[in-house]
Amino acid sequence: MDRWRGRVALVTGASVGIGAAIAKTLVQCGMKVVGCARNVEKIEKLAVECKSSGFSGTLIPYKCDLSVEEDILSMFSAIKASHQGVDVCINNAGLALPESLLSGKTGGWKTMMDVNVLALSICTRESYLSMKERNIDDGHIININSMSGHRVVPVADVHFYSATKYAVTALTEGLRQELREAKTHIRATCISPGIVETEFAYRLHSANQDKAAATYSSLKCLEANDIASAVVYVLSAPPHVQIGDIQMRPTEQVS
Repeated sequence: MDRWRGRVALVTGASVGIGAAIAKTLVQCGMKVVGCARNVEKIEKLAVECKSSGFSGTLIPYKCDLSVEEDILSMFSAIKASHQGVDVCINNAGLALPESLLSGKTGGWKTMMDVNVLALSICTRESYLSMKERNIDDGHIININSMSGHRVVPVADVHFYSATKYAVTALTEGLRQELREAKTHIRATCISPGIVETEFAYRLHSANQDKAAATYSSLKCLEANDIASAVVYVLSAPPHVQIGDIQMRPTEQVS
C-alpha cells in the first residue's frame, strides 16, 4: 500500500457500515480520503477519531446526495480544486428497499436504480476523467457489489435490488474492457460480500426490526472490516494483476 500513501481516494456512502470501515482503513494506510454521504455528521466524528488515533492519512467529509447528478459533479469539482483529483474510487453506496416485482412501488425501484446503478456509473465516469486529465495510469475503481449480483434468492422483497447488483457485475466487466481498449492500466474490481452485519438489514426491514435482527443472529456474519481488508488486498496487488471479482460469504451462509 506504500504507493498509495498521500494519494486521493473517494469513498461513497462513508457514514456507516462498510463505507466507514473502508474510509478508516485507507486513512490508516496514509491516503487522503474524501468520504461522502447525505449526512456527514458521522463522517465528521470518524475524521476526528482518525486524527486522534494518529493515522498518517486524512479523512475529508463531504455532503453529497448521490441521487442528484449535480451534487456528484459539484463534489468532483471540489475534489479537483482542493486535491487535484481522484486516484481511487470506491463505489460503496447502495441500498435495498422491500419492493417486489409484482407489487413494488415505482418510486422505490427508481431510488435503487439512482443510487446503486446511476450514481455508481457517474462516479466511475468522473473518476476516470479525473485520472485521464492528470495522466494517471495506475488508478483503481472498486465497486462494492453483493452476492445478490451473482444469484437470485427466493425472497421477493430483494428481487429488484438483486437486478441492480447484477447491473454492477456487468458494469464492472464492461469498465474493465473499456479501460483496456483505452490502453490504460487503470484497474476495475468488484467485491461481492454475502451477509455483512451492518445497518443494511435494519433499513431493509424497517417495519420489522425483529426480522432484521434475526438475519444477523442466525449465523456468524461477515464484518465491515472484512470488506475493508478485501479493498486493501485489491489495492495492494501488483500493477500487472487485474482482480476482477472477489466473492465472499460467511462460512455458514447457505447461498
